[in-house]
Amino acid sequence: MEFQSQKTPIERAILVGLSCFGFDREENSDERTMEELKALLETAGGECTGMALQHRPAPDARTFIGEGKAEEVRQLAEANEASLIIFDNELSPSQMANLEELTGKTVLDRSALILDIFAQRARTGEGKLQVELAQYQYILPRLSGLGKSLSRLGGGIGTRGPGESKLESDRRHIRRRIDKLRQDLEQVRQVRSVQRRQRKKTELPMVAIVGYTNAGKSTLLNRLTGAGIPANDRLFDTLDPTTRKKRISDTQEILLSDTVGFIRKLPHHLISAFKATLEELKYADLLLHVVDVSDPDWELHAQTVDAVIKQLGAEEIPRIRVYNKIDRCDSLPYIAAGDVMFSAKTGQGEAELLRAIEKALGRGKHQMQLLIPYGDGAALDQLHREAQVLATEYRQEGVWVDAIMDDKICGRMQNYAVENP
Repeated sequence: MEFQSQKTPIERAILVGLSCFGFDREENSDERTMEELKALLETAGGECTGMALQHRPAPDARTFIGEGKAEEVRQLAEANEASLIIFDNELSPSQMANLEELTGKTVLDRSALILDIFAQRARTGEGKLQVELAQYQYILPRLSGLGKSLSRLGGGIGTRGPGESKLESDRRHIRRRIDKLRQDLEQVRQVRSVQRRQRKKTELPMVAIVGYTNAGKSTLLNRLTGAGIPANDRLFDTLDPTTRKKRISDTQEILLSDTVGFIRKLPHHLISAFKATLEELKYADLLLHVVDVSDPDWELHAQTVDAVIKQLGAEEIPRIRVYNKIDRCDSLPYIAAGDVMFSAKTGQGEAELLRAIEKALGRGKHQMQLLIPYGDGAALDQLHREAQVLATEYRQEGVWVDAIMDDKICGRMQNYAVENP
């Protein structure tokens, strides 16, 4: 069900960012991060009616941007009939409460806005569990400072989620709920672990698609597998992962999996809560890092994705950069060997991408027919463990096997090879 309806007025918001000398690059706000915050607001169903970017040597402990600037923001909100003030930076609970008192408006930060979008997007039971956990982890330290925001739960942007009755409970209740959600998600992780073991038995390599939000990951999966995932031009359109089989050559089949998109200043609560999903990256055989090369900030976006991959402990996994949306570009960047220019929309570069995947997996697959004597059960066991067995027939002279295997197994099985089935 769509968030906006004809009866629901679009919430108007003033966007505020702070740039400080003492901030890391990731923490600072600038024109680009403010435009991204505007896109996040629109994704959540709101409308930006004004922006304010403040420069200070250091953040103000009480109001983050200083009382004078806070008064300017209040006047800007009044003049534009805005009910929300959303900060590009993360606010402390006390700063949020102080700003609400000074401005008379509901104050949210970037993390709260992203959590709101995730709450709208989650469709599966697993996705909803992960979002609820992230929301509680965000809310718990802010209980005493939520103030005005607490009273408007269920009433608009930044309010979707646990609900008023739960949030009025004490901290112990919320901590118990967090523990229960973690237990439920641990069961999800165990199920995924079983699925991974089953996948290893079938010898189908896992290729995970990663990238900045709205880079075209779902469109790529649709192009290659016909998955039919809704692929819209909006941020965080995919929260629940989708996995499909894809045959990339006569001897190689893979499992291709979509993932949630990354973004600058992604709340650490979300990374923690989505661990059950994101940890799949650590067990992938190959990562396809989809880059929207038509975006002027694509290099910064690519660095953000690389940083999150490292944070998840998956930096050692081989990866291919897929420079997507080349149909929108007048000029293309230089690419490293092994990377691919691609258009998920038109299919340009698809053959090159499939060849690059096969090469990166480096398995040197061979399909062979073998006739193994009944006395050599060890060879048959090895085939079932380390090769992909397509067919087996028990014949008078031995066990006939049709299998796909790598160079190493192929060399060991040469004595059993037969030319005719």
